[in-house]
Amino acid sequence: MTVLPRLKFAVLASILLASTAVLAEARDVTISVWAGGTGPTNNYRIEAIKMAADVVEREAAIRGEDLKITIDGQAWNGWDDFKQAVTLAAESKKAPNIIVTGHEDIGPWSQSGLLRPIQDYVDFGAWPLNQLYPNLIAVSSYDGRIWGIPQDAEARAFYFSRSHLKAIGYSETDIDALPGKVERGEYTLYSMLDDAKKMQDAKVVEPGKGFMPRPNNGTDYWQFYQSFGGELADAESGKLVLDRTALTGMYQFFADAVAKGVVPATYLGMTWDTWHQAVAGDKAGITHGGTWHKAEWEAKWGMKDFFGQMQYSLVPAGNEKGRANTITHPLVYLLSTGGTDEDATLAAELITIASEPHINALHAVKSGHLAIGSAEAGIPLYANDRWTTIATESLLPHANAIPNNSDFGVYWKAMYKGLEASWTKTSSVADAVKAVEAEVRAALGDKIIIR
Repeated sequence: MTVLPRLKFAVLASILLASTAVLAEARDVTISVWAGGTGPTNNYRIEAIKMAADVVEREAAIRGEDLKITIDGQAWNGWDDFKQAVTLAAESKKAPNIIVTGHEDIGPWSQSGLLRPIQDYVDFGAWPLNQLYPNLIAVSSYDGRIWGIPQDAEARAFYFSRSHLKAIGYSETDIDALPGKVERGEYTLYSMLDDAKKMQDAKVVEPGKGFMPRPNNGTDYWQFYQSFGGELADAESGKLVLDRTALTGMYQFFADAVAKGVVPATYLGMTWDTWHQAVAGDKAGITHGGTWHKAEWEAKWGMKDFFGQMQYSLVPAGNEKGRANTITHPLVYLLSTGGTDEDATLAAELITIASEPHINALHAVKSGHLAIGSAEAGIPLYANDRWTTIATESLLPHANAIPNNSDFGVYWKAMYKGLEASWTKTSSVADAVKAVEAEVRAALGDKIIIR
């Protein structure tokens, strides 16, 4: 567990004085916030900063100051365009003050000089940062420093159609017992393939829709690597780990899914709209996705009764060497090196206020994400929400995260390339694994452990 650092009193005092000076002198300040992965259900990634700005303005008014803070927020629904925009803005010295992105960007972006360590601008020993979950602070850290503040947390689940399970002989008792069987390793990924095939044979789902996994690259696929015993990073050295046996098991599983006919060889590249329509419309047998997808299905895709339509579990183990698991992919608030130090001080204050439990709970419940701190879990809006409570208690304790390693992107790209090759049968599983090994060995050398 990472020990949270405290700013020395003198450093904290200087920051507070700097903040006071900014508020006294700057009557009209613009703070830019760019957020990836942001849509109608995730609008509090920016709205929370606007709420924080309102608080700071009101505090200034009570002190007799005339302060106007304008939040220039820009949202991207996807990630590729967002990250390209951030990179181009940084190259032209026009990076936004606050960046909301996945924690995996901390490694490369901090090394490139894009980021300021947020620990230099906030006090993790004071409210509300002192109640943040330590594991999320660890995920927001890299190379011995804390670079970001978690904006949310989540878990990724397997989703089973209750009606389709009943159609192949499951009773309500069987369906209710399924998450426990997954957690204990009694129901595996191959058990799932058998059920997906039964659903298609019973004609309750169309051919190729028995199993509808994520339609494109994403963090989710590392869960399947872990399902076959894979380890992402070595606990002692921190080096990345490529486990040939686990990668072989993962690739073979998807090749077997294609051979069984429950997912097409041409599946990858399907649009998200097509995927959401099928899942929310109960046209898919079994799928996997994030806790936040529930909010999207209800808000945009017409799902009326999530709990009546879906059963959920951890991602099943693939074999006896693997484990049932889930990966959390927290988004983080980051401070860029754009703007002045005074801008960064004010931006950090806004991020701190936006992390207050009542404010973050608005985002968590609306978007289907999970609490970032212990106090938030007790906020009535959060505590009384059935899905966030279930996900917090049943899924999040089993979660780990991809490593904040600046070289992980190389490994990730190679992994997905190999998955595509074996999935589409343009390469055998064995050759795909060899190609991944050759690529990462050439690019990373002794920075990755190959087992």
